[in-house]
Amino acid sequence: MPLLRLLLVILLFTALLPGQSAGKRGIEVSDLNRSVQPCSDFYEFANGSWRAANPIPPSMQRWSRRWAAGETAKDRLRDILVEISARKDYPKGSVEQLTGDMYCACMDEAQANRLGVKPVQPLLAEIDRLKSPADVQKMIARLHGLSILVPFVFTADSDNHEPQNVIAQVYAGGLGLPDRDYYHKTDKRFEETREKYLAHLEKIFRLAGFTETLAKQSAQTVFRIEKDLAAASLDNVALRDPQATDHKMKFQELQKLTPNFNWSTYYRTFAIKPGDLNVAEPKFMEEFNRQLTKTSVADWKTYFKWHVLNSAASHLSDDFVQADFAFFGAYLNGASELKPRWKRCVENTDQLLGEALGKKYVEKYFPPAAKSRMQEMVKNLQLAMEETIQGLDWMSPVTKKRALEKLSTFNPKIGYPDKWKDYSRVPVSRTSDWDNILAGRKFRVQETMATIGKPVDRGRWGLTPPTSDAYYNPLLNEIVFPAGILQPPAFSVDAADTVNYGAIGVVIGHEFSHGFDDQGAQFDAQGRLNNWWTAEDLKKFQERTACVEKQFEGYFIEPGIHHNGKLVLGESIADLAGAKLAYRALQISRRGKAPLPEIDGFTPEQQFFIGWGQFRGDAIRPELARTMVQGDPHPIAKFRVIGPLSNMPEFSKAFSCPEGAAMIRAANQRCEVW
Repeated sequence: MPLLRLLLVILLFTALLPGQSAGKRGIEVSDLNRSVQPCSDFYEFANGSWRAANPIPPSMQRWSRRWAAGETAKDRLRDILVEISARKDYPKGSVEQLTGDMYCACMDEAQANRLGVKPVQPLLAEIDRLKSPADVQKMIARLHGLSILVPFVFTADSDNHEPQNVIAQVYAGGLGLPDRDYYHKTDKRFEETREKYLAHLEKIFRLAGFTETLAKQSAQTVFRIEKDLAAASLDNVALRDPQATDHKMKFQELQKLTPNFNWSTYYRTFAIKPGDLNVAEPKFMEEFNRQLTKTSVADWKTYFKWHVLNSAASHLSDDFVQADFAFFGAYLNGASELKPRWKRCVENTDQLLGEALGKKYVEKYFPPAAKSRMQEMVKNLQLAMEETIQGLDWMSPVTKKRALEKLSTFNPKIGYPDKWKDYSRVPVSRTSDWDNILAGRKFRVQETMATIGKPVDRGRWGLTPPTSDAYYNPLLNEIVFPAGILQPPAFSVDAADTVNYGAIGVVIGHEFSHGFDDQGAQFDAQGRLNNWWTAEDLKKFQERTACVEKQFEGYFIEPGIHHNGKLVLGESIADLAGAKLAYRALQISRRGKAPLPEIDGFTPEQQFFIGWGQFRGDAIRPELARTMVQGDPHPIAKFRVIGPLSNMPEFSKAFSCPEGAAMIRAANQRCEVW
């Protein structure tokens, strides 16, 4: 080989080689399990060796390079917070004073253990002083102001029919277990969970100073109230249907629906002017209204005390923290070890002061080049969706026109907000962790309530910048990618296009397609809950989505427990569409350019699919898998990898899969929506 050509090959190879800087090339060849054929089990092939060499850490519920990257982001936040908190002379209300003091107060484990239950005793004493039904109602508002959302949820969001306006939203709430089925299903696992939950209630009450007898009685009281509320709640599948939770009404209609509750007093508590609102579950609110007279003041006091203790447990002394973890972290989700205190304090600070801490994070870890590269990818994914819609043979021109109109109004948000949130009036100090938690919660509630009756602020974000996640909001028709997810293995400015499109590209396509999944397709270009389909096209669309539902209904996490195809339908449609759109966007990005090279023996097409398998290939604890199957609209990672790819002829072609291979669905069973 001539010297010049050899040097060029070396330069090309080293420019793409992983390990020289975070995310170079992106495909981790050492993660592959080459003993498994990609056409047999791509989930195991793509990163099975990594999972074998990196078991789930005791404090985590699932693990992969992606989850490890999320934890690395917390390491970075800790470094920021440790550096900031070393000083105490910052101006009051500054980003540094707020975040540094909140972190320091949280890290004072010795004080938390000295205090025990004392931080919440003033609130428990307030509850003890309740004497009348009117007092009960005032306490509901008091707890709502602290983000203790019982027995219903009252918040703010865009109007389904006039999304440019924010209205009050009322949802079901007030449960300690994940959803209604945990209270009523007779399967052995649900019966066991109820027994464990009652024992957990007794444990927390005992730690709070209740006698053994009173703790047992109190646990039964709480469970009775929650069980009645759960019976009136929609299940998780029904909750996915926007039509099922769309009940816009006037203030007077809300008062008529729940005549036993004084809404005027509640509204005055938060300085809200009565106006239009939406009640997601009217039957639940009818049950709440019934409970106001059925449940005694004494029982309401017990119920409120439990939810205060439950809300505070992870912020109190070690005995509370360990009891809280034993049920929610270990039993329900399978972790065997509590996260270190510093990590929990980082998470708390991010949760309550996220844009203050996030500003520091993006200054250090999210360069302008990353945002620019993402913007280019988003543009190509949008073009891929446009070409896909235009090329559909099952959709009529009139529906295509409306779909393209909706696509043209998508608003992508990348990295961080254009305008940072001002937390300067939040009273944070180094003296009391629980007081800081309450201060942060009060600020968040007040800020949210203040939006009711006003035009929507399209600059607001629903996730903090360091968060490793993304979302689509159908009412605003926006897709949001915080800086926290824009790191390897999802994305890197140094990674090959094949890998970026295979990882974050599929996520971008996933979020775009949420605007056209079984839920998002019900919202029009202006974000209104409004049918924009012809009857014939809608029928064809539903026939195609039924294929995906059936496919995922057949995925078992263990004998006797399988995914609910209706529950995971939206996410599964989005994964399938995301993979197809990202693959097409990769081709769009190469138009007019030289073909991409093979790397380590893998074609560009193979690199793309491996990028997806390595990004999404989580190991997961069986306890969490059971919890997810019950209530999470996302399938577990294994099926998010193999499910969409098994429908793609491009995958089959890339790996030369023979007919009948396990990873390839027969042509008459293949699902295709977008």
